[in-house]
Amino acid sequence: MKKNILLFLLAIVTGVASAQDIKEIVRQADEKFRGNSSQGELTMIIERPTWTRTVSMKNWTLGNDFSLIYITAPAKEKGQVFLKRHKEMWNWVPNIQRMIKIPPSMMMQSWMGSDFNNDDLVKESSLVKDYTHNLLGEETFDGFDCYKAELIPHDDAPVVWGKIFMWISKDELHWLKAEYYDEDGYLVNTEILTDIKKMDDRLMPTRLEMIPADEEGHKTILIFENMKFNMKTDESFFSQQNMKRIR
Repeated sequence: MKKNILLFLLAIVTGVASAQDIKEIVRQADEKFRGNSSQGELTMIIERPTWTRTVSMKNWTLGNDFSLIYITAPAKEKGQVFLKRHKEMWNWVPNIQRMIKIPPSMMMQSWMGSDFNNDDLVKESSLVKDYTHNLLGEETFDGFDCYKAELIPHDDAPVVWGKIFMWISKDELHWLKAEYYDEDGYLVNTEILTDIKKMDDRLMPTRLEMIPADEEGHKTILIFENMKFNMKTDESFFSQQNMKRIR
């Protein structure tokens, strides 16, 4: 174990990664957005050829297993709550006083009319646990020297993608780009991450664009307005009862 940690630290210092390092690089890049726990405010902008729509939200996470999203605007959707506990997901709709359980079969469906799907927002699958990681080489993207990683899902993994390519900056391990492919090898979405800023205790990309491959003029932008990390949060916060109380 000590040998593996030393090899990984050496890879970061020298900028040379091996196939064994890339799993840890993916883990660190992914965890920049969550930490052990997180609390934040985000804005989602859905762009279409003839209209634009903005959704504001608050978000709480605890590790990879717990997530809660509270919609604050627009008025029509205000008060909706999305909860993830382990591999289960619920939606509280206050207008009809109804709790809806979202089955695994719906994880690929659009989230609130955006280019994100349910899995994107709650990360039901784990980029570290559910995939085999391959280091394909190094490329420059948006002025950053990056590692290019290929993620192939395990046969029994509860994932919606057939393959993912990721570009992660060598110096700060920022996740800067990802391409998502279906099981037939067709590109579905391209994710671009920019505007690296200080959020609480870390530098991280704060603007995320999800661009579908086959729908010209369609794009969804997610902006991290502010974030706090590693706050004391209990699992009991992520409950169906709290979905009805949260503001």
